[in-house]
Amino acid sequence: MIETKPQELAFEELDSVIIRFSGDSGDGMQLTGTQFTNTSAVLGNDISTFPDFPAEIRAPAGTLAGVSGFQVNLANSDVFTPGDAPNVLVAMNPAALAANLADLEPGGILILNTDAFQAKNLKKAHFEGNPLEDGTLSKYNVISVPISTLNKAALADLTELSNKEVERTKNFFALGLTYFMYDRPLDTTLQWISHKFKNPVIAEANTRALKAGWNYGDTTEAFQHRYRIRPAQLPPGTYRKVTGNEALSLGLVTAARLAGKPLFLIGAAFGGAMAATASSGPGLELKMEAINLALVLELPMVIIDVQRGGPSTGLPTKTEQSDLLMAYFGRNGESPIPILAPCTPSDCFTMALEAFRLAVRSMTPVFVLSDGYLGNSSEPWKIPEASSLPRIVVKHPTEREGFQPYRREEETLARPWAIPGTPGLEHRIGGLGKAPLTGNVSYKPEDHLKMVTDRAEKVARLADAIEDQPVFGPSSGDLLVVGWGSTFGAIRTAVQQAQAAGLSVASTHIRYLNPFPHNLEGVLRSYKKILVPEMNMGQLAFLLRGRFGLDIISYPKVLGRPFTIGEIRTRIHEILAQGRKP
Repeated sequence: MIETKPQELAFEELDSVIIRFSGDSGDGMQLTGTQFTNTSAVLGNDISTFPDFPAEIRAPAGTLAGVSGFQVNLANSDVFTPGDAPNVLVAMNPAALAANLADLEPGGILILNTDAFQAKNLKKAHFEGNPLEDGTLSKYNVISVPISTLNKAALADLTELSNKEVERTKNFFALGLTYFMYDRPLDTTLQWISHKFKNPVIAEANTRALKAGWNYGDTTEAFQHRYRIRPAQLPPGTYRKVTGNEALSLGLVTAARLAGKPLFLIGAAFGGAMAATASSGPGLELKMEAINLALVLELPMVIIDVQRGGPSTGLPTKTEQSDLLMAYFGRNGESPIPILAPCTPSDCFTMALEAFRLAVRSMTPVFVLSDGYLGNSSEPWKIPEASSLPRIVVKHPTEREGFQPYRREEETLARPWAIPGTPGLEHRIGGLGKAPLTGNVSYKPEDHLKMVTDRAEKVARLADAIEDQPVFGPSSGDLLVVGWGSTFGAIRTAVQQAQAAGLSVASTHIRYLNPFPHNLEGVLRSYKKILVPEMNMGQLAFLLRGRFGLDIISYPKVLGRPFTIGEIRTRIHEILAQGRKP
């Protein structure tokens, strides 16, 4: 008998695809999505990701509360967001289906682990019937796969493994299947497995699961198409995939190297080190007294806030931009601090460098406001040449003659950064009111006024050291969409689409929130209307109204999820349609 190879499927070329992997929090969906992303990055696709995981450490298996997801948008051109609606949903159990089905585009591909669609799991997911049988999924391209059964068969002779250990590898079966569908090679993940798992049996199990998923796709008749997304035309250079949190870390380390200093992720600025600390909103709130002391001592440090939904414990794994006013005003007394906000995962590297540069320039703490969406999302990052990065010049005084701890540089108003133990440069520190020049304790009204105004002025003067506010689109027109932080991708794409439709709209994204760039007011006044989408109840809109006296259209969102392109595009059309009414 002659064996015949199944007819090879033709590839359908796509410009992009949005895939969401979803399952129980123990199903390894974050790992699956990360591996798919890594492989796509190696192939040269532009990528943007959105990991979405539950707050519970371990919610009951199979429940809606325990659903974990990872969405990746890969394309042959620039992408700025993980996308709105997934084209493909991989659901490992009924809860994953229930939590995500409404997001899947009509006609989208739905890959289901049918082994999980048992009565008890359907009940946990609040299905009254079985969606595989009752017509619920009629408008989707459903691919039903008994993933658990097939995966178990592939590992049947690995008798050293428990049933639980075998079950834990099924995510790699799903990964191998999607690799087959979208013409992704296995090499990158196979290399990762060999380095990750020191136990050879565990490594073999995951390897087999991955290959079994690929082989199932290659031999089954369930698939009518395979898809190919060619590499994006990115500028030449060396790239790596990076999350916002990774980029911040790399930026801090790089800044310390550029300054020729050690880096401490604790308070060590008084000792002459590059000091940084990182937290989310609740932790930042607890640090405010110490931050205000650092402000009064006038020491350089970087304070990173990866914002999450609040207040209090709030939504620990969900995103928000609700700490802007806390960064501005969350300390007692007159206590201005510079505030920066990266706009993409890779921009986190740049803004970490900027934060240290400005901190050293003005001898002050500097806030960097990231958020959960930005911190966990990833994109390709072109690794800069070390020689292209400007040094951060740090000066420590050593001469006794003329030294006064609060004598200020004429241009920046920064005080000298004297290292403890330097002979003759001993001086008083503390949080009490200070006399100018000496820093000695003083309760004189005029001394207090002088120190308060000097500290405010040195922050204001940082505007001389930052770039002008750029605009995407026409320099004047009917509408300007203003954003900050991680809203960048959704705003940029929505504005691009509105411009393509012939609308008079531009966007600008503010990365320097305190002080604002010198030209910001002029930019804002060049448009008839200003729309500010932000993941809070209108904090930047509040600041812009107060600072410039402008009529701002606030567009708040506090759902723990980032803006979609469609939401902002719809709001743009609504605002401009109102302007056209007679």
